[in-house]
Amino acid sequence: MALKQISVFLENKSGRLAEVSALISDAGINFRAISIADTADFGILRMIVDKPDDALKLLEARGFTARENLVLGVEVEDHPGGMAGVMKLFDENDVNIEYLYSSLESGTENAVIIFKVEDVQHGINILEKYDVSRISHF
Repeated sequence: MALKQISVFLENKSGRLAEVSALISDAGINFRAISIADTADFGILRMIVDKPDDALKLLEARGFTARENLVLGVEVEDHPGGMAGVMKLFDENDVNIEYLYSSLESGTENAVIIFKVEDVQHGINILEKYDVSRISHF
């Protein structure tokens, strides 16, 4: 199973990220993973939250340009080479990684990496075939 990721397009100006963070947290929605990429004029905030459908509705109602897409949450051993093993597995099985970021999840001996792959179902099939632990929800 894949995770729902919310992407929000933000103007590159002071306070926009704080506004989204407050909006989400004030609604009782918890961040589980977060990443931001920027360009000269705008940023893309990518997040995994515990209530993605609610977050998307809330953001759109407040006028933010937001969309949902599917990503893979993969549990990897938290030591040098843990993530590299999954990346090698994807490479050897033609799973194209578009981007990745790490989760805020803690409390286990493993790390959680969020992978956006070109073909989500193919990625799931490979992870299942090689018995790689996935996160289906937070």
